[in-house]
Amino acid sequence: MKKLISLLLTLALCAISPLSYSLDKGKTTMVKLHTNHGVITIQLNAEKAPQTVANFLEYVNSGFYSNTIFHRVIPNFMIQGGGFDASMKQKATRAPIKNEAANGLKNEKYSIAMARTGDPHSATAQFFINTTNNSFLDYPGQDGWGYCVFGKVIEGKEVVDAIGKVQTGFRGGMQDVPKEDVIITSAEVVK
Repeated sequence: MKKLISLLLTLALCAISPLSYSLDKGKTTMVKLHTNHGVITIQLNAEKAPQTVANFLEYVNSGFYSNTIFHRVIPNFMIQGGGFDASMKQKATRAPIKNEAANGLKNEKYSIAMARTGDPHSATAQFFINTTNNSFLDYPGQDGWGYCVFGKVIEGKEVVDAIGKVQTGFRGGMQDVPKEDVIITSAEVVK
C-alpha cells in the first residue's frame, strides 16, 4: 500500500511539474521592441492574461511588428502602436481575442495593454503603453470591460518617455500621429 501511495504521489508531482514550469516560464517571458528611439523591454504576464500574451507572442514571433509605427501618441496618457506601417496603411490581422481585463492588472504607468474599438472583444495586434496611471481604463472601466493589461516595461522607460513627448499632428485621417515616424524596427522574444 505504501508503494502504491508513493507511486501515485510521484506521478502527481511529475504531472504538476511541467505545468508549474510553464506558468513560471510564462511569468518571465520578455519581449524587446527595437525602435528608432531605442529599445523597450517588456515583461509579459501569462499567468494573469494567458490568451492576450499568447496572441501578442504570435504577432512577435511572426515578425508582424517589424516596421510598424507608434501611430498615436498622446502626452501624459499613452503611446499606441503595432497596427500601421509608416505610410499609415493598416496591416491585416488575425481574429480578435477575448478581453481579459478582469485579471487584476492595472493600467499603471509603463504597463502595456491591448488597444481595441468600442467592442470589448475586438483587440487584435495593436497595443499601448501607459505613460501615466490611467485607472479609468481598468476593469470594469467606463464601458463595463476596461482595457486588458498584459505586462509592463522593465527597461527602456526613458525611451517610452521620449516617444511620449514627440510632436504630433493630423495624418492619414487620424489625430495625434507623430510628425516624424516612431518605428518599431523589430520585436523579439528574449530567452
